Amino acid sequence: MRADSDRLTPEARPLVDALSAAFPDLGGTVTDAAEARRILAATPSTGKAPPPVGAVEDRTVPGPAGAPDLPVRVYRPEGAGRHRPTVVFFHGGGYTICGLDTHDATARRLCAESDAVVVSVAYRLAPEDRFPAAAEDAYAALCWAAAEAGAGGLGGDPGAVVMAGDSSGGGLATVAALMARDRSGPGVALQVLIYPVLDAGQDSASYTSNASGYFLTAAHMRWFWEQYLGPDGDGTHPYASPLRAGLAALPPAHIVTAGCDPLCDEGRAYAARLRSAGVAVTEGHHPGMFHGFLGFPQLLGEARSALADVAEAVALTVSDRKNSGDVGGNTG
Repeated sequence: MRADSDRLTPEARPLVDALSAAFPDLGGTVTDAAEARRILAATPSTGKAPPPVGAVEDRTVPGPAGAPDLPVRVYRPEGAGRHRPTVVFFHGGGYTICGLDTHDATARRLCAESDAVVVSVAYRLAPEDRFPAAAEDAYAALCWAAAEAGAGGLGGDPGAVVMAGDSSGGGLATVAALMARDRSGPGVALQVLIYPVLDAGQDSASYTSNASGYFLTAAHMRWFWEQYLGPDGDGTHPYASPLRAGLAALPPAHIVTAGCDPLCDEGRAYAARLRSAGVAVTEGHHPGMFHGFLGFPQLLGEARSALADVAEAVALTVSDRKNSGDVGGNTG
């Protein structure tokens, strides 16, 4: 259903309608996660060539103690370069759907535009593996990437390890940063949070104003949280809802939010709380955009500018480019 008062930019509305028509009715006619994944897998390919990068490698890395190894996809930029950031990227999908393939183009664009090595992580999905499985996977991936960066096996700059993700992956990115602080490492230079999932409470004003009509719905989010937490999960735990965590001594952040998104308010509130805790933050707020817009830079000018800001924030983490504390641009 279209929102009563359409606040999307005109170029975004046809895209939102098409995405909404193709997306599973999660929590409605579709309640099984495996069925939701089958529906998404059957969506026809766009047929477009993937954005070029220098090299792509699928491999596995160690998971948490007692857990399976983690599949990852490593993207390396074109050309030679000794000092590059290493971005550990977590895909969105409500902790329940999506994977390396659905976010391949986004990882490639981030690699190419930021001149960074990107490690895209296939963390365990709910409901088969509920909280805190994905969070522990995220931290394990960070530990591996930081060790590899320090040994010269990835970006070559051990001081430029970045946590990044969109939606639930944005939540995992900041949870990995929280775990690194709480567990005495490894060091994180920057957290890039793209319309992140940060609070199981689902009670912000944007959950009401953007409940439907803008692709991601409040009903979708209820279903996602049910899958992730299960009947006995603790949604107040800071590793489930980092908006409720103590935020002192966290790395700088660049946070992207969309005005027509149920998650808008928690992303903006997280930015404000980080600043209050003394953490450097830049924001890219896009009032007329929707959840997921960054994935469409070929169609949306604001997606191109948001991606450029993210890439610049990542690039600035390299030791010879660091300056007086800037961590990226501000588009809002």
